[in-house]
Amino acid sequence: MFIGRRAGGIEHVDDAHVWQMPQGGVDPGEDTWEAAKRELYEETSVRSVERLGEVADWLVYDIPRTVAGRAWKGRYRGQRQKWFAVRFTGKDSEINVEKPGGGGHKAEFMSWRWEPMKNLTGLIIPFKRPVYERVVKEFCALGAE
Repeated sequence: MFIGRRAGGIEHVDDAHVWQMPQGGVDPGEDTWEAAKRELYEETSVRSVERLGEVADWLVYDIPRTVAGRAWKGRYRGQRQKWFAVRFTGKDSEINVEKPGGGGHKAEFMSWRWEPMKNLTGLIIPFKRPVYERVVKEFCALGAE
């Protein structure tokens, strides 16, 4: 699985739990699959993917109170997410997290790597772990590793 090392963020508590898969927002009226592809490009420059499946439910996490007032300018208390599994069909040279989206977007990751899916829950910030546990379970059922 592709994971990126977050470039920063008040919610990170240590250097071990700074990795995550790409994620992002859905614009009003935007199809969730189209939003997923757009966000993937804006964070990684990747366009070469084929859709494998999705988690049917929206997954939700809350931000701990110790972080909520400082994260996202205090406007949000958590996120509701729609997750898609994709297969990367390009070459690693397509991935550019330093100048993502053709250089038109702020870098959210400072580095990236491929990681076995079974390791993901140990690399994510603890308050997002239940979401990642569900994603790993669902994506493993698709035959992803």
